[in-house]
Amino acid sequence: MKISGFTIVRNAEKLDFPVEASIRSILPICDEVVVNVGRSEDRTLDIVRGIADPKVRILETDWDFGRGEAVLREETLHAMRACRFPWGIGIQADEVLHEAGAPALRTAIERADSDPRVEGVVVRYRHIFGDPGHEAVNRRWYRREVRAVRLDPALGIEPYRDAQGFRVGPEQRRVRATLTQAEMFHYGWLRSGAALRARGEVDRALYPGRWVPPAAEAAVLRWFPGLRPFRGSHPAVARDWVAAHADDPSRLVTPPFFAWEQLRFYASDIVERLTGHRPFEFRNYTLV
Repeated sequence: MKISGFTIVRNAEKLDFPVEASIRSILPICDEVVVNVGRSEDRTLDIVRGIADPKVRILETDWDFGRGEAVLREETLHAMRACRFPWGIGIQADEVLHEAGAPALRTAIERADSDPRVEGVVVRYRHIFGDPGHEAVNRRWYRREVRAVRLDPALGIEPYRDAQGFRVGPEQRRVRATLTQAEMFHYGWLRSGAALRARGEVDRALYPGRWVPPAAEAAVLRWFPGLRPFRGSHPAVARDWVAAHADDPSRLVTPPFFAWEQLRFYASDIVERLTGHRPFEFRNYTLV
């Protein structure tokens, strides 16, 4: 069977997204990758064109930020609807699929295709935070998310909220999904200090009313319980990007500290260690 990939990106240089590595990470298991490139203030379009793979199809679009976070959902849906094959792998511009699990992801999609109960496939997440040697693991950070879905519009599977995940139909039912061991690396908090400061301008447009740190503080990342050493390997296609971001004196993580509000994270971490269950975990899916 043939599988599509899809993503959206805008201002990849200004916001320091590893978008080339992101797209390249899914190319080996996709038969096409649709990239919705919003009109940008930098060389984003040239970067995507520079991948120079015939499987990459580019949509040049204008994004309406007056729509708030809905613009991310709508532009992701635009990319989904442009896909030509029955299943699609969605990836965000700050995510990179590890090559070790990529074949398992494709195999899971192929198996799911024959089971009408299954609408999506869930991957595991590694949230790299502050430097390449640390990751975020407490319950505020999703440990799994749907990253492959059936693309038949009649099924009603669409991006949810700001397109972190997907839901089904007008009632926004959770996606029925299977779990793979494939790992998606999230690099949003390894971007340069300059990009983290620029991020505030975008967040104010996407999430009006939400508190956004002033630019002077945006690259100072607050330590939290659940920040742990990362001892694995980064995806091969992202290693140059990761190495270039290993030492950025303008991006800092504060020293560890104690606050009463943190006790709930210590408690839920203990429960997870003892039982394997993560209390109060947010999910956009139901495992079948």
